[in-house]
Amino acid sequence: MEGTTWAALTAALTVAGAIWTWIAFRRRGAANGLRALGFTLLPAAAWLTGTLEMVVEIAGSVTDWATGLVFNIFTWTGIGLAGLAAVLFVVSGFIRDRQLGRARAGKAAGKAAGRTGTSAGVASPKKRGALPSSSGAAGRSPIDDEMADIEALLKKRGIE
Repeated sequence: MEGTTWAALTAALTVAGAIWTWIAFRRRGAANGLRALGFTLLPAAAWLTGTLEMVVEIAGSVTDWATGLVFNIFTWTGIGLAGLAAVLFVVSGFIRDRQLGRARAGKAAGKAAGRTGTSAGVASPKKRGALPSSSGAAGRSPIDDEMADIEALLKKRGIE
């Protein structure tokens, strides 16, 4: 575009801004009118500094990029693959959580069977409210021992 075209664009934007400024002063007061005046002066400042041409070139480049994005089959294929990857990550997380939950449930069932005292079909008598001893806890972690103590306290209170 030529310099006269840029000048005409600047003049049109400034006149539109001046009308907006006048309406803002009349309807909303001085604060809004001064803000509108500041916006009105921006196109003239952008034209005088050469920034107006740069902004138009940037807007044109962004438009070209967006048009290429919308109408390019390879781009949509890439977006589809990215969506599929995201879905696979989410599904694998759910599956992993279910597997961990099943493993924990299996361990808890094994511990519950071990705590009942049934060994080779012979049941050992248990006193009501007795806490498990830590003598058989050589292979377990301290966290498991603490959880066993907490479960025993809950059972003692009648909460199962």
